[in-house]
Amino acid sequence: MDQDMVMRARVQLLSANRRVVRGTEGLRIYRLLTQVEPEVYGSKLAYVLVEAAASSQVRELPEQRLALLDEAVAVASALEPVNPYRARVLAKALAARRALESDSHSGSERAAGYM
Repeated sequence: MDQDMVMRARVQLLSANRRVVRGTEGLRIYRLLTQVEPEVYGSKLAYVLVEAAASSQVRELPEQRLALLDEAVAVASALEPVNPYRARVLAKALAARRALESDSHSGSERAAGYM
């Protein structure tokens, strides 16, 4: 792991002056820092991944949304059961994934003329 990249990511978090850095910047920072300290940054990564999956940038890209949500589920699942944020972010990621699958299923039925 490049320690300079880790240090820059930590400095960016401190300079952001927010509880959670969102968007592309947050994804980059939390993906990097989760590799170093998964219990500290994993829940924030999962949270930002779920937000990213709901963003307008990927709204019409179900495969990308699913990949983001699968990553969120994997990150949240990897957290220790005693992590106070694990249950909440895992539930949020799973609910978003189920909703996406439900929307995809409903959309394919509408397209086929079943509704």
